[in-house]
Amino acid sequence: MLDPTKRFSNRVADYIKYRPGYPAAVIESLERECALRPGSVIADIGAGTGIFSDLWLSRGHRVIGVEPNAEMREAGVRLLHDRPGYRAVEGTAEATTLDAASVDLVSAAQAFHWFKRDPARAEFARILKPGGGVAIIWNERQTTTTPFLAAYEKLLKTFATDYEAVNHMNLDPATVSSFFGPGGCERVVFPNRQVFDFAGLKGRLLSSSYAPEPGHPRHEPMLAALREIFDQFNARGQVAFEYDTSVYCGRLS
Repeated sequence: MLDPTKRFSNRVADYIKYRPGYPAAVIESLERECALRPGSVIADIGAGTGIFSDLWLSRGHRVIGVEPNAEMREAGVRLLHDRPGYRAVEGTAEATTLDAASVDLVSAAQAFHWFKRDPARAEFARILKPGGGVAIIWNERQTTTTPFLAAYEKLLKTFATDYEAVNHMNLDPATVSSFFGPGGCERVVFPNRQVFDFAGLKGRLLSSSYAPEPGHPRHEPMLAALREIFDQFNARGQVAFEYDTSVYCGRLS
């Protein structure tokens, strides 16, 4: 199922609990580069369960979380309902429903690879105030830097349903930069990390839209293989995911 508006409906609980957050330095960097001040209006596109929106709110910004998936959007509202300055709307990158020239920055964390790029670009240009910026962010899981990470990558390629088709790392920096136009963008990378016991590792895997769900013929063999690599590579009952958090920031030109 390639429709990104439906892929995560059955994975919300694992997504909330096991997906990585983002370094606080990401927001601080964007504030500097995009001249944001407390109270700036951020359109967080593909806001999901509100992981990235929460960081903006913590810095005093107002956030409109645009999310097409009802289950994810409702989870974000539950997470952020007591935070002033948050509003969730049903919309997509290509049709946000937001007013023209109404936001200071468009952010897309772990979501840009689902967008139809030309319509999304036109929509971002429509909703941005003059001089407003765009930030595209991914937690890029390292795949070769440790034996465990290499084994985990091999597991995904063996058992996942459509990992190669939807993997955001298929988009290289030049492709992302082209979205901004001739002026391109700046790319900054921050280190990020998660540490899991086996239950956490299993939850992290099952939060991914390409992981076979219960009832799928690959589901149980995948979990058996996950147990094997955990038993082989854990240190004192834990394994680590290492990420490069890539931030692409610029203005559409």
